Amino acid sequence: MIDVLVADDERPALDELVHLLRADARIGEILTASSGADALRQLSERAVDAAFLDIHMPGLTGIDLAAAMNALASPPVVVFVTADDARALEAFEVRAADYVLKPVRLERLRRAIDRVAELSAASGDADADEVVPVTVGQTVRFVRRSDVRWVQAQGDYSRLHTDEGAGHLVRIPISELDQRWAEAGFVRVHRSYLVRSDAVTEARLSGPEPAVSVGAVSLPVSRRLLPAVREALVHGRADGAGR
Repeated sequence: MIDVLVADDERPALDELVHLLRADARIGEILTASSGADALRQLSERAVDAAFLDIHMPGLTGIDLAAAMNALASPPVVVFVTADDARALEAFEVRAADYVLKPVRLERLRRAIDRVAELSAASGDADADEVVPVTVGQTVRFVRRSDVRWVQAQGDYSRLHTDEGAGHLVRIPISELDQRWAEAGFVRVHRSYLVRSDAVTEARLSGPEPAVSVGAVSLPVSRRLLPAVREALVHGRADGAGR
């Protein structure tokens, strides 16, 4: 069972979300709060598995509250439930699992609970997947880290490339993704490129122009990073195969 806290300063919205959550058999105890301060007080007394937060609340915003939760000994998985469609990138920065827009549809909420269940089951696992919110036109999409094959630096932004082809631009520098995703098997091959090691289909690590291929895409490998890339791609794979 997944115990949750729901925080929203608008009582009708709070009651509606509680009603929808109770319709899912996986949800256990539900705590409610009408402000960020009230939510933090309750969480200091009682741990929950997930927190469903509105963004615009008096005092502490939902973003502030999520950031504060990260300091707890056992922080809950955070899902934002909001009418504001412009804060998804900030939600990623505080490691939110999902971003659900109001009015809430039951089917969409169940997908968010699916995500909470996955993350709760993988709690403490370094290989647990991560979701990145990206803007596509006027909408927000969620890209799983495990679907990203390689990353391209574009100034203070990064472009995430998946099997779908066209990359998704996110407001996160590649240096941050490099640090955050290293334990998930991503390897920095160049100052401008980060590659998921198991997505590499060919590695040419000798000669005048070392490179790795991800399908039909060839990416350069900088000579400064060559030893680390060779270790990660060649020795790492050999160790993983038991050779």
